[in-house]
Amino acid sequence: MARYVIEVMYDGTLFHGSQLQGETPTIQLYINNTLTILLQTPIISYGASRTDEGVHAYCNYYHFDSEIILNPDFLYKCNAILPSGIAFKKISIAVNSDFNVRFDAISRRYRYRIYTKKNPFLTNRAYYFPLKMDKNMLNELARLIPEYKNFESFSKRNTQAKTFMCSIFNSYWEHIDDELNYIVEANRFLRGMVRGLVGTQIQMARGKGSIDEFKKIIEAKNCTKAYFNVPGHGLYLEEIKYSTESLLPFL
Repeated sequence: MARYVIEVMYDGTLFHGSQLQGETPTIQLYINNTLTILLQTPIISYGASRTDEGVHAYCNYYHFDSEIILNPDFLYKCNAILPSGIAFKKISIAVNSDFNVRFDAISRRYRYRIYTKKNPFLTNRAYYFPLKMDKNMLNELARLIPEYKNFESFSKRNTQAKTFMCSIFNSYWEHIDDELNYIVEANRFLRGMVRGLVGTQIQMARGKGSIDEFKKIIEAKNCTKAYFNVPGHGLYLEEIKYSTESLLPFL
Protein backbone atom coordinates (compact mmCIF):
# COMPACT_ATOMS: atom_id res chain seq x y z
CA MET A 1 0.00 0.00 0.00
CA ALA A 2 1.49 3.33 -1.09
CA ARG A 3 0.55 6.76 0.16
CA TYR A 4 0.46 9.09 -2.84
CA VAL A 5 0.62 12.87 -2.44
CA ILE A 6 -0.83 15.15 -5.12
CA GLU A 7 0.07 18.80 -5.59
CA VAL A 8 -3.02 20.61 -6.88
CA MET A 9 -3.82 24.08 -8.20
CA TYR A 10 -7.32 25.49 -8.75
CA ASP A 11 -9.54 28.46 -9.49
CA GLY A 12 -11.68 28.77 -6.38
CA THR A 13 -14.42 30.87 -8.00
CA LEU A 14 -15.68 27.79 -9.86
CA PHE A 15 -16.27 25.64 -6.77
CA HIS A 16 -17.97 25.70 -3.38
CA GLY A 17 -14.75 25.54 -1.38
CA SER A 18 -12.17 22.80 -1.19
CA GLN A 19 -13.55 20.49 1.50
CA LEU A 20 -15.92 17.61 0.78
CA GLN A 21 -19.59 18.54 1.38
CA GLY A 22 -21.60 15.57 0.13
CA GLU A 23 -22.32 15.99 -3.58
CA THR A 24 -21.76 19.76 -3.57
CA PRO A 25 -19.18 20.58 -6.27
CA THR A 26 -15.98 21.08 -4.28
CA ILE A 27 -12.31 20.53 -5.10
CA GLN A 28 -12.12 17.38 -2.99
CA LEU A 29 -15.23 15.88 -4.58
CA TYR A 30 -13.72 16.20 -8.06
CA ILE A 31 -10.38 14.82 -6.87
CA ASN A 32 -12.06 11.80 -5.26
CA ASN A 33 -14.24 11.14 -8.32
CA THR A 34 -11.30 11.40 -10.73
CA LEU A 35 -9.12 9.02 -8.71
CA THR A 36 -12.04 6.60 -8.28
CA ILE A 37 -12.69 6.52 -12.05
CA LEU A 38 -9.06 5.87 -12.99
CA LEU A 39 -8.25 3.39 -10.22
CA GLN A 40 -11.66 1.68 -10.49
CA THR A 41 -12.05 1.53 -6.73
CA PRO A 42 -13.48 4.06 -4.24
CA ILE A 43 -10.79 6.59 -3.27
CA ILE A 44 -11.01 9.16 -0.50
CA SER A 45 -8.40 11.91 -0.44
CA TYR A 46 -7.31 14.06 2.50
CA GLY A 47 -6.39 17.73 2.10
CA ALA A 48 -3.62 19.83 3.60
CA SER A 49 -5.49 23.13 3.87
CA ARG A 50 -9.15 23.98 3.68
CA THR A 51 -9.98 26.95 1.45
CA ASP A 52 -13.33 28.72 1.42
CA GLU A 53 -15.54 29.32 -1.60
CA GLY A 54 -13.85 31.66 -4.06
CA VAL A 55 -10.34 31.21 -2.63
CA HIS A 56 -7.70 30.08 -5.14
CA ALA A 57 -4.68 27.84 -4.73
CA TYR A 58 -1.41 27.92 -6.60
CA CYS A 59 -0.49 24.97 -4.40
CA ASN A 60 -2.51 22.67 -2.18
CA TYR A 61 -1.84 19.03 -1.34
CA TYR A 62 -3.98 15.91 -1.01
CA HIS A 63 -2.94 12.37 -0.09
CA PHE A 64 -4.60 9.04 -0.78
CA ASP A 65 -3.71 5.37 -0.36
CA SER A 66 -3.68 2.72 -3.05
CA GLU A 67 -2.18 -0.71 -3.68
CA ILE A 68 -2.09 0.06 -7.40
CA ILE A 69 1.20 1.22 -8.93
CA LEU A 70 0.35 4.31 -10.97
CA ASN A 71 1.18 4.33 -14.67
CA PRO A 72 3.47 7.04 -16.11
CA ASP A 73 0.48 8.60 -17.89
CA PHE A 74 -1.67 8.72 -14.73
CA LEU A 75 -1.11 12.47 -14.18
CA TYR A 76 -2.10 13.22 -17.78
CA LYS A 77 -5.25 11.10 -17.50
CA CYS A 78 -6.26 12.79 -14.25
CA ASN A 79 -5.98 16.23 -15.82
CA ALA A 80 -7.99 15.05 -18.82
CA ILE A 81 -10.88 14.09 -16.51
CA LEU A 82 -10.73 16.97 -14.04
CA PRO A 83 -12.72 20.15 -14.80
CA SER A 84 -10.78 23.04 -16.34
CA GLY A 85 -10.58 24.87 -13.00
CA ILE A 86 -8.46 22.15 -11.34
CA ALA A 87 -5.05 20.79 -12.32
CA PHE A 88 -2.75 18.18 -10.80
CA LYS A 89 0.81 19.56 -10.88
CA LYS A 90 2.72 16.51 -9.68
CA ILE A 91 2.42 13.30 -7.67
CA SER A 92 4.86 12.14 -5.00
CA ILE A 93 5.09 9.11 -2.72
CA ALA A 94 5.29 9.54 1.04
CA VAL A 95 8.35 7.93 2.60
CA ASN A 96 6.35 6.95 5.69
CA SER A 97 2.91 5.36 5.42
CA ASP A 98 1.55 7.57 8.21
CA PHE A 99 2.51 10.82 6.44
CA ASN A 100 -0.34 13.35 6.58
CA VAL A 101 -0.48 16.36 4.26
CA ARG A 102 -2.26 18.41 6.91
CA PHE A 103 -0.39 17.57 10.09
CA ASP A 104 3.10 17.15 8.59
CA ALA A 105 3.14 20.55 6.90
CA ILE A 106 5.92 22.77 8.23
CA SER A 107 4.40 26.02 6.98
CA ARG A 108 1.74 27.50 4.73
CA ARG A 109 1.92 30.76 2.82
CA TYR A 110 -1.01 32.86 1.61
CA ARG A 111 -1.10 35.90 -0.66
CA TYR A 112 -3.94 38.42 -0.80
CA ARG A 113 -4.01 40.46 -4.02
CA ILE A 114 -5.48 43.97 -4.24
CA TYR A 115 -5.55 46.18 -7.34
CA THR A 116 -6.38 49.87 -7.30
CA LYS A 117 -6.92 50.62 -11.00
CA LYS A 118 -9.84 49.01 -12.82
CA ASN A 119 -8.63 46.00 -14.82
CA PRO A 120 -11.10 43.57 -16.41
CA PHE A 121 -8.45 40.85 -16.55
CA LEU A 122 -8.22 40.83 -12.75
CA THR A 123 -11.95 40.37 -12.15
CA ASN A 124 -12.38 37.44 -9.72
CA ARG A 125 -8.57 37.16 -9.59
CA ALA A 126 -7.91 39.98 -7.11
CA TYR A 127 -9.82 42.50 -4.98
CA TYR A 128 -10.59 45.81 -6.69
CA PHE A 129 -10.14 48.49 -4.04
CA PRO A 130 -9.57 51.98 -5.54
CA LEU A 131 -9.80 53.88 -2.23
CA LYS A 132 -6.74 55.48 -0.64
CA MET A 133 -4.89 53.69 2.13
CA ASP A 134 -1.97 54.66 4.32
CA LYS A 135 0.73 52.33 2.96
CA ASN A 136 3.13 53.14 5.79
CA MET A 137 0.53 52.06 8.33
CA LEU A 138 -0.08 48.83 6.42
CA ASN A 139 3.62 48.05 6.65
CA GLU A 140 3.71 48.80 10.38
CA LEU A 141 0.65 46.65 11.05
CA ALA A 142 2.08 43.73 9.08
CA ARG A 143 5.35 43.88 11.01
CA LEU A 144 3.40 43.85 14.27
CA ILE A 145 1.46 40.63 13.57
CA PRO A 146 4.30 38.08 14.15
CA GLU A 147 4.70 39.40 17.69
CA TYR A 148 1.44 37.68 18.63
CA LYS A 149 0.52 34.00 19.01
CA ASN A 150 -3.20 33.98 19.84
CA PHE A 151 -5.35 34.90 16.83
CA GLU A 152 -8.82 34.13 18.16
CA SER A 153 -9.96 37.59 17.02
CA PHE A 154 -9.27 36.53 13.43
CA SER A 155 -11.02 33.17 13.56
CA LYS A 156 -14.58 32.96 12.30
CA ARG A 157 -17.16 31.42 14.57
CA ASN A 158 -18.27 27.78 14.29
CA THR A 159 -14.65 26.68 13.91
CA GLN A 160 -13.46 23.19 14.76
CA ALA A 161 -10.07 24.50 15.91
CA LYS A 162 -9.01 23.29 19.35
CA THR A 163 -6.49 26.10 19.76
CA PHE A 164 -6.14 29.62 18.40
CA MET A 165 -2.34 29.64 18.73
CA CYS A 166 -0.38 30.23 15.53
CA SER A 167 3.27 31.03 14.82
CA ILE A 168 3.61 33.70 12.13
CA PHE A 169 6.93 33.42 10.29
CA ASN A 170 6.46 36.22 7.74
CA SER A 171 3.98 39.08 7.40
CA TYR A 172 4.46 41.92 4.93
CA TRP A 173 2.97 43.98 2.09
CA GLU A 174 4.59 44.36 -1.31
CA HIS A 175 3.90 46.29 -4.52
CA ILE A 176 3.82 44.33 -7.77
CA ASP A 177 3.06 46.57 -10.76
CA ASP A 178 -0.41 48.02 -10.04
CA GLU A 179 -1.12 45.51 -7.28
CA LEU A 180 -0.73 45.66 -3.53
CA ASN A 181 -0.22 42.18 -2.06
CA TYR A 182 -0.26 40.98 1.52
CA ILE A 183 1.87 37.87 2.18
CA VAL A 184 1.65 35.87 5.38
CA GLU A 185 3.34 32.60 6.27
CA ALA A 186 2.66 30.55 9.40
CA ASN A 187 2.69 27.04 10.80
CA ARG A 188 -1.13 27.00 10.68
CA PHE A 189 -4.10 29.26 9.98
CA LEU A 190 -7.55 29.55 11.48
CA ARG A 191 -10.83 29.68 9.55
CA GLY A 192 -11.06 33.08 7.84
CA MET A 193 -7.83 34.24 9.47
CA VAL A 194 -6.06 35.72 6.45
CA ARG A 195 -9.12 37.60 5.26
CA GLY A 196 -9.62 38.88 8.81
CA LEU A 197 -6.04 40.13 8.95
CA VAL A 198 -6.33 41.81 5.56
CA GLY A 199 -9.74 43.36 6.19
CA THR A 200 -8.74 44.73 9.58
CA GLN A 201 -5.47 46.18 8.29
CA ILE A 202 -7.36 47.90 5.47
CA GLN A 203 -9.79 49.46 7.93
CA MET A 204 -6.93 50.85 10.01
CA ALA A 205 -5.13 52.14 6.91
CA ARG A 206 -8.33 53.88 5.82
CA GLY A 207 -8.20 56.01 8.97
CA LYS A 208 -10.79 54.01 10.89
CA GLY A 209 -8.39 52.99 13.62
CA SER A 210 -4.85 53.29 14.94
CA ILE A 211 -1.97 50.89 15.54
CA ASP A 212 -2.93 50.77 19.21
CA GLU A 213 -6.50 49.92 18.28
CA PHE A 214 -5.23 47.15 16.02
CA LYS A 215 -3.32 45.73 18.99
CA LYS A 216 -6.46 45.90 21.11
CA ILE A 217 -8.39 43.98 18.45
CA ILE A 218 -5.83 41.17 18.56
CA GLU A 219 -5.68 41.15 22.34
CA ALA A 220 -9.49 41.16 22.69
CA LYS A 221 -9.68 37.55 21.43
CA ASN A 222 -13.10 38.42 20.02
CA CYS A 223 -13.88 37.94 16.33
CA THR A 224 -16.62 40.60 16.40
CA LYS A 225 -13.87 43.22 16.74
CA ALA A 226 -12.12 42.27 13.48
CA TYR A 227 -13.16 42.92 9.87
CA PHE A 228 -13.60 39.99 7.49
CA ASN A 229 -15.28 41.97 4.70
CA VAL A 230 -12.85 41.27 1.86
CA PRO A 231 -13.81 38.82 -0.91
CA GLY A 232 -12.40 35.31 -1.20
CA HIS A 233 -11.32 35.72 -4.80
CA GLY A 234 -8.40 37.94 -3.75
CA LEU A 235 -6.88 35.17 -1.65
CA TYR A 236 -4.39 32.54 -2.84
CA LEU A 237 -2.91 29.57 -1.01
CA GLU A 238 0.56 29.99 -2.45
CA GLU A 239 2.86 27.41 -0.89
CA ILE A 240 2.94 24.55 1.62
CA LYS A 241 6.30 23.27 2.83
CA TYR A 242 7.24 19.76 3.99
CA SER A 243 10.56 18.34 5.06
CA THR A 244 12.68 17.34 2.07
CA GLU A 245 12.98 13.78 3.40
CA SER A 246 9.22 13.14 3.62
CA LEU A 247 8.32 12.90 -0.08
CA LEU A 248 9.85 11.10 -3.06
CA PRO A 249 9.20 12.36 -6.63
CA PHE A 250 6.98 10.04 -8.64
CA LEU A 251 5.10 11.70 -11.51
